[in-house]
Amino acid sequence: MNDTAYSLPSDLRLARELADMADAISMDRFRANDLAVSMKPDMTHVTDADKAVEAAIRAALRDSRPHDSVLGEEAGEEPGSLDETGASARQWIIDPIDGTANYVRGVPVWASLISLAIDGVPVVGVVSAPALGKRWWAAKGLGAFIDDSLGSGTGSSERRIAVSAVSNLSDASMSCSGLLRWEQAGKLDEFLGLARSVWRSRDYGDMWPYMMVAEGLVEIAGEYDMKPWDIAALIPIVEEAGGRFTSVAGEPGPWHGSAIATNGLLHDQVLRRFA
Repeated sequence: MNDTAYSLPSDLRLARELADMADAISMDRFRANDLAVSMKPDMTHVTDADKAVEAAIRAALRDSRPHDSVLGEEAGEEPGSLDETGASARQWIIDPIDGTANYVRGVPVWASLISLAIDGVPVVGVVSAPALGKRWWAAKGLGAFIDDSLGSGTGSSERRIAVSAVSNLSDASMSCSGLLRWEQAGKLDEFLGLARSVWRSRDYGDMWPYMMVAEGLVEIAGEYDMKPWDIAALIPIVEEAGGRFTSVAGEPGPWHGSAIATNGLLHDQVLRRFA
């Protein structure tokens, strides 16, 4: 089977099935007394749940999409079939638990992030936060959706989502994370200037602010020191909800180490603040 034999609806269905599997594993270990936690060389936490979720997703993808490559936070890159340039055209990008520090402490703000990128462009994204009872998903051209009764036993409350129509910074709500990282990037003054310009600034943490942008609850989200697996699944959801997603420098895609997501109407104004 070649790399173009799958449809985006079937890829999205698969991503949501992978999220179901991830949720079952992660919730089983959440707040477990025997949760095994260690420190990686980059001084971030990893748990037995992170490893188990990623291993299960990789195994499922080997069965269902054997020609696709996989890039994950814990086990790196696993090659798939090659196109004429010598690179895998289709790549699944996985963060098994985004917000591991929260997971370790029993804070419910964490999620499994599952994305498919084609030629480096994320076209499918699923963000599943079972401890919050929420899941967001999107595929290019198919819209962005939320189920905010995930795991409730009351059935799906799936609904389409869209960004806000706020067009003035003075009316905007902002959630940009990691103050020290903005300082390390030499952008602290610009960050503080933006924070002073908006109506409200709160740090909700990890994947959640970006999903709030997609839902129209927040207008601006962003941070530095991000890896592709932190970003890839977020992009289709924000964009399909009508927003924009770039690096702080305005570059598209998850490959540039930073993120700015907005409702679109404010994007250029925000980027100018950091130029």
